[in-house]
Amino acid sequence: MPDFTDTFVREQLLDRHRRLEAAVTWSQSEPRLMELLHEVDSALARMDQDTWGICEVCHEPVEADRLMADPLVRYCLDHLSAAQRDALERDLETAAALQRGLLPQPEAKHSGWEVAHTYRPFGPVSGDYCDVVVEETPERSLFFFVGDVSGKGVTASMLTAQLHAIFRSLVMQQLPVPQLLGQASRIFCESALSPYYATLVGGRAEAGGSLEIVNAGHCPPLLIRGGKLTRLEPSGTPLGMFCDGPYRAERFDLEPGDVLFVYTDGVSEARNPDDEEYGEERVIESLRGCARLTARGVVDGCVESLGRFLGNASLADDLTIMAIQRTARA
Repeated sequence: MPDFTDTFVREQLLDRHRRLEAAVTWSQSEPRLMELLHEVDSALARMDQDTWGICEVCHEPVEADRLMADPLVRYCLDHLSAAQRDALERDLETAAALQRGLLPQPEAKHSGWEVAHTYRPFGPVSGDYCDVVVEETPERSLFFFVGDVSGKGVTASMLTAQLHAIFRSLVMQQLPVPQLLGQASRIFCESALSPYYATLVGGRAEAGGSLEIVNAGHCPPLLIRGGKLTRLEPSGTPLGMFCDGPYRAERFDLEPGDVLFVYTDGVSEARNPDDEEYGEERVIESLRGCARLTARGVVDGCVESLGRFLGNASLADDLTIMAIQRTARA
């Protein structure tokens, strides 16, 4: 049996068993409830026999993300029936459409700031998180978030949707950025999928030109200010890793043309046909001379550089790039 979340899954199954048993007692005429209760009991029995998570046809491990999304699955993808494959494909298409619907506009301008991003999932769904939110207050600050959830596939995509809901809700509370990430981390840690975590960069761009930013264990963002480039190292642990982890913000005053560049490791860890890694130095090199570019131009310049490096190789991970540029004084 896979050992990555055995205690967590058992607790979830036992809770499901209790709820179904109560529902069956209340409505004995519903055969589907009895069927679900039997499936839960069967999964618990497989855990006791150390066969949970093993395909009943080929006896190889079932895909981890599918087990986390549905601990009742009994077959790996290779041994699903045609009807099961069709149902899974429809579910993935729906999940992908929902995830695309949560993305911010590719470009936005607000209060002297311009934001642009590129978002490319590796598969049908992605574990990268990307959002831009305007605060509904007289200050009308611009919040931005770029993150990467641990794990792959459906489970990771579910957690990106959770992050979207958490931050959209917390932004309305007008918290300082460190407290905002602290609250989000606590909620994420205490959630039903708490064995997972997310690295994340979050910040607030104010109309006066101030930029407040927290790096929660993410790839160092790159700040291009006055022609000089600064790496912004992590100032806190990934979200959800600890329920009470403190976060520290860095604050900068930006002038027109200054840019903050944020990306996920799908960029820096991409590999070409010679198995050579793109790396942070190439990310930095792609930003040379970007002072005269728009936020969209900065993002596209990195994408083009990465494309030349990859040649005919494909990406092996989700990719997200965001540029936040100061365009005018208030």
